[in-house]
Amino acid sequence: IGTQEGTVRIALVGKYVKLRDAYLSVFEALKHAGIHHGVNVEVEWLDAEHMSYEEAVARLEPMDGILVPGGFGSRGWEGKILACRVAREQRIPYLGICLGMHVAVSEFARHVCALEGANSTEMDPETPFPVIDLLPEQKGVEDLGGTMRLGAEAVEMVEGTRARETYGAAVIHERHRHRYEVNNQFRGQLEEAGLVVSGTFQQGRLVEIVELPDHPWFVASQFHPEFKSRPTRPAPLFRDFVGAAYARARSRGLAFSPATV
Repeated sequence: IGTQEGTVRIALVGKYVKLRDAYLSVFEALKHAGIHHGVNVEVEWLDAEHMSYEEAVARLEPMDGILVPGGFGSRGWEGKILACRVAREQRIPYLGICLGMHVAVSEFARHVCALEGANSTEMDPETPFPVIDLLPEQKGVEDLGGTMRLGAEAVEMVEGTRARETYGAAVIHERHRHRYEVNNQFRGQLEEAGLVVSGTFQQGRLVEIVELPDHPWFVASQFHPEFKSRPTRPAPLFRDFVGAAYARARSRGLAFSPATV
């Protein structure tokens, strides 16, 4: 497959880090992307619980990339918000997957849109700004499997966005497993503040991908790209995320070759 000539450090911020097989598909997708770029991906497993902002900065600033994977439930949620904030403010490449997209939207709403207390209703049913919610739009969509969207679905890419360039296609098919969505009532406010919706479902009815165009690489998806990744065909979002992380490592002189150590 090829030789790996350098190393990038990716922080995987989750709540199941002591049971690493819970993130096996994500871990493997990172390795596949590393093979593509000829670099070794070193994963730092960070527990999202009990982390202050100062600690998050200290632990994450040395990283070349930050990834918040999928999951359910409130444990570790605020730590993931902190990790995402560090990625955005310190301009560290960020990839959010499923819950990691909910994290990105909630963090942006709080600290850029100044919607104090913005949250997912999964975490806080009484939030004053439910930027992530169970939406009425879901009820009109067929094959939901109850309140959950499951399986492969078409994602329509928005021309001129980083995600569209990453995939090189107008329509892609990726796998889903989630209940909560970006609340369209806040979509205009989020977009006015600079969050770009770069992928949608059913002619724009639901948000599939968000990104920050003025950031080195900040993309989050509602779907799970890791499920389609292969050693010889890495998932496009993982491929470009690791590429951006490698660029950060090189810019800081940290993407060393093992032979020189």
